[in-house]
Amino acid sequence: MDITGNFQENIHAEDYESAYLAKRLENTHITDYGREGESLNGMWRYAVDQYDTCLRAKWFEENYADEAGRAYPLDFSFDNWALMPVPSCWNLQAEKLFLHEGSIVYTRRFTYENHGEDRVFIRFGAANYQAAVFINKQYMGMHLGGSTPFYVEATGVLEKENRILVVVNNTRRRTNVPCDNTDWFNYGGLYRDVEILRLPKSFIQDFKISLEPGSDLKRITASIRVNGADTGTAYISIPELKTKIEVPIADGKGGLTFEPSVRPVLWDVENPKLYDVEASFGKDLLKERIGFREIKADAGGVYLNGKKIFLKGVCAHEDSAANGKAQTEDEIRENYRLAKEMNANFMRLAHYPHSEMAARIADEVGILLWEEIAVYWAIAFDNPNTYRDAENQLTELVNRDINRASVIIWSIGNENADTDDRLDFMRKLAQKTRELDPTRLVSAACLINHDEMIIADRLIEYIDIIGINEYYGWYIPDFSQLLKVFENSKPAKPVIISEFGADARAGFRGTADEMFSEDKQADIFRRQIEVFRKVPYLCGISPWIFFDFRCPRRTHFMQDYTNIKGLLTMDKTHKKLAFDVLREYYGE
Repeated sequence: MDITGNFQENIHAEDYESAYLAKRLENTHITDYGREGESLNGMWRYAVDQYDTCLRAKWFEENYADEAGRAYPLDFSFDNWALMPVPSCWNLQAEKLFLHEGSIVYTRRFTYENHGEDRVFIRFGAANYQAAVFINKQYMGMHLGGSTPFYVEATGVLEKENRILVVVNNTRRRTNVPCDNTDWFNYGGLYRDVEILRLPKSFIQDFKISLEPGSDLKRITASIRVNGADTGTAYISIPELKTKIEVPIADGKGGLTFEPSVRPVLWDVENPKLYDVEASFGKDLLKERIGFREIKADAGGVYLNGKKIFLKGVCAHEDSAANGKAQTEDEIRENYRLAKEMNANFMRLAHYPHSEMAARIADEVGILLWEEIAVYWAIAFDNPNTYRDAENQLTELVNRDINRASVIIWSIGNENADTDDRLDFMRKLAQKTRELDPTRLVSAACLINHDEMIIADRLIEYIDIIGINEYYGWYIPDFSQLLKVFENSKPAKPVIISEFGADARAGFRGTADEMFSEDKQADIFRRQIEVFRKVPYLCGISPWIFFDFRCPRRTHFMQDYTNIKGLLTMDKTHKKLAFDVLREYYGE
């Protein structure tokens, strides 16, 4: 039977997303540190779109009347909707939105006038998880991945008066990265900056610069990729090093290695020296703040600028009591200040890419970073689209933070079962990481084989540092097994204890045997540290976790929907007993 005549696509079409997914925004990175963007932050109109009617019925086309001029009855009124600040997590903007999962439609108007630029882009710092972008009724593309930036070219689309519309959907899905089952709060929204970038016809899309590995810590390597021109000459200038060099561009890219006129002072945690670096091509000019350092690892440990270093760390989620994932610069700086108060030199940013501000500020203050993508738990390792998503998120993260001296480790995943599909998935990610950046270390947070009591994971062959998550004393009560695991293991690579810890309700005191007491948490930290002292191949630790964070899994009355393994409360006003235990150990 022919049903064409009565078929309403926006009601009956089940596969309405495929047309939008056909135009994916992948690896759209533009090196923008030092570029002056124009903010589109502020108050945006929004509406909860629980049934995805905006995408189904194509609200963005703004068809207010038919061809005869007869008015349509509409299910939207963009300019009369409620207001929400951008950036923000929608969950914290209204009580009714706290647990909302699904789509919210954002829109705002803005004025644009050309100031002499040839091209214009809109930069989105992050939108969790899926974002479809429309400008002036035109579909611009869809981005997947909730923590990495993406760019939309709006050249020729912008007018004097403009409407931008973004459909953000944070629905948890089996094929996403992360998948539908995690251990943190699923914030939604446009929660990082939205900006306009004005650029010339030909501009520097990628700029990478670092100390050349194995160059006696004095040679610098740089590469430039140009968008809009195949040939020409780019320039790199480092005034403090009295160096300006030419970079020939062929087929849109160029690179070279050079020795600056003045040997650079190397960046390290005690002296986080940064240099003003300029890269130019034609009318385009980039300004970066760059630290030059070398990171290496072998069976003996981890070496910063040739000197062995112990990574005195802590894990942290991107979460705050007031702002969720939309952490402010002041909150990030406070995290690092408190970490340094604890004598830490290292932080594991779990379990997804944190704000670009995190790495930029770490460069300034001297904190080493482990950065990670959310290949977490039971990802759909056998799904090619899931791998595509993971590789794109990895690429966007590496390209974003490639010039940050503080970032020393790229992590490709956390706590995955050692299956054949997972091994193939992770092996390819490790290979891709080294293609993108051969100057840093690759790791993953692996698990212990508790039956054999040994560090054993086939992925170890493909990474540089073995991350180990273990919760002896908490989830595994028999603490005596921990030392046996280390004694049974003879890894040929250095090991970081990437997680250990215990829940503690702030202010709840009891004996060392009383669950959820600060005293039990502190006792577990003391006992863990005594074991760590006996492990020669240990190159660092990052206990779980720096401060408490929201988590729907945690329903015990002591937890109250919060993971309370933090050394600090979520608002950071209370230091638990374990904070001082770790501070004393790190101060030795």
